[in-house]
Amino acid sequence: MDVSTALLQGTTLLEEASIAVPRLTAEVLLAHALRRDRVYLYAHPEHELSELEWLHYGRYLHERLKGKPTQYITGRQEFYGREFRVTRDVMIPRPETEHVVETALRVAGGARRIVDVGCGSGILAVTLRLETGSTVWATDISLPALRAAAGNAARLGAAVGFLAGDLTSPLDSNSVDLIVSNPPYVPLGEAAGLQREVRDWEPRAALFAGPTGLEIYEKLIRDAERVLRPGGWLIMELGFTSLAGVTAMFRARWCDIESIPDLAGIPRVIAAHIT
Repeated sequence: MDVSTALLQGTTLLEEASIAVPRLTAEVLLAHALRRDRVYLYAHPEHELSELEWLHYGRYLHERLKGKPTQYITGRQEFYGREFRVTRDVMIPRPETEHVVETALRVAGGARRIVDVGCGSGILAVTLRLETGSTVWATDISLPALRAAAGNAARLGAAVGFLAGDLTSPLDSNSVDLIVSNPPYVPLGEAAGLQREVRDWEPRAALFAGPTGLEIYEKLIRDAERVLRPGGWLIMELGFTSLAGVTAMFRARWCDIESIPDLAGIPRVIAAHIT
């Protein structure tokens, strides 16, 4: 079977199973099976798949049809122009989280000491280290997530320190200029309504905050007052309906509270400055 036929068959299977972007998914999976980039598929449509390549491609298609996200099959996802490795121990990076980076560079570009709280795959910590050259640390309660993040930092040449612990608990008081975080924010009661790729595959500890979805925000904002130096910033990704609840948590010491929408106009990031 050649590349052209394999792509056609894979696309048809995925389309019949109502898998999103079936053609692109087939291309990514076939390229992964061939250990090539997607450009190769268009440059060499006549390439005859070896038996091993066909077996790999068939297995990847089967996994995707069962609901396994493409990123967990390939082990890769791009973020802010860089390729990160992902495992089932970490959430798959989303493009929306790039707004956290953009906001940090805009409002706190001079921060000398940055911490990514609940770092997962390390996308925020690694990106901010490479974009700013500042001292960057990352925390997570999950040791497998920290290992994944440390691997990404090493591969991308980012000198990031990693600390195991719940949110900001490993950090000293008045020690940080900027905290960034994409915390868990899905209410437990909404689990059934999530896409199966999210609900059944991504780590629950990184998804669910508690009954309201605001529980981690409350803890993080409260302890940020201890950890941040005067003039420091807290920047967090927001859940779909969490803006009002999160904004109400900022007390007297906080100012310059700003919400930043994504490209669809949905409030995606909140930033606040401490006096």
